[in-house]
Amino acid sequence: MFDYTPAVVVTTAARSEYLEFAKAVARAAGAVILPYFRTNADGMKLENKAQDGFDPVTRADREAERLIRQRISQTYPDHGIYGEEFGLQTGNGLTWVIDPIDGTRAFMSGMLHWGVLLALFDGENPIVGVLYQPYTDELFFGDGVIAGIQHRGQERPLKTASLVELSAATTCTTGTQWLAPEQRAQYAALAAAAQLNCTGGDCYLFGLVAMGQMHIGLDGSLNPYDIQALIPIIRGAGGVITTWDGGNPSMGGHVVASANAALHRQVLEKLRS
Repeated sequence: MFDYTPAVVVTTAARSEYLEFAKAVARAAGAVILPYFRTNADGMKLENKAQDGFDPVTRADREAERLIRQRISQTYPDHGIYGEEFGLQTGNGLTWVIDPIDGTRAFMSGMLHWGVLLALFDGENPIVGVLYQPYTDELFFGDGVIAGIQHRGQERPLKTASLVELSAATTCTTGTQWLAPEQRAQYAALAAAAQLNCTGGDCYLFGLVAMGQMHIGLDGSLNPYDIQALIPIIRGAGGVITTWDGGNPSMGGHVVASANAALHRQVLEKLRS
């Protein structure tokens, strides 16, 4: 069971060290994954994990998570590990949270909206997070205070948009098929109030919110490993991220991110309506 515990105190220096480690490990995992991208289903060993429905996993998912877990165990043997493919290994209260390929459906389809997600959870909130898209070589990172992106040898800070009018905003969601009818109605109310609504994106849509390209990103029925890495990036870039009812998004569920607090208040109001 992966759940909230009292927060572990982490110094600023340790947080910086953990973030640099996460960047390096995400890049290493990306190098494992990339040879499988845009190969056929046999080559990537595509399987369906779901007994009812479709929940794909590939050889790349499993090999990448194995590598990440190995690096964590070697460097921080006291830390816990929680990954999508191989579950929970308890530790000292600090837990690395892994989604080796967030957006496996996009990955298996040859689309670009997928990435390696890695976060460090202190018991209450993720304190560092990394999203790496190895095909485009974009590495988004944050620690809740700062956020940035590395792309082809260059690094720059990330900053969310300053737009505060919901009527002029662009929203994005991966899809609504994971929502119950009540949540679909909530999303429809928000979409009707916005200027433009885009579909598709998985983890990458939250990177676009941090980048200032999108104004609102939301998804439903998320697991902790789907969202934890993205929380410090959104917050570090100046955005706000909560559950649809305004709570802590660390355990997933229905999650929404907005470019700023003024916009987020309007978003929550529409979702509550």
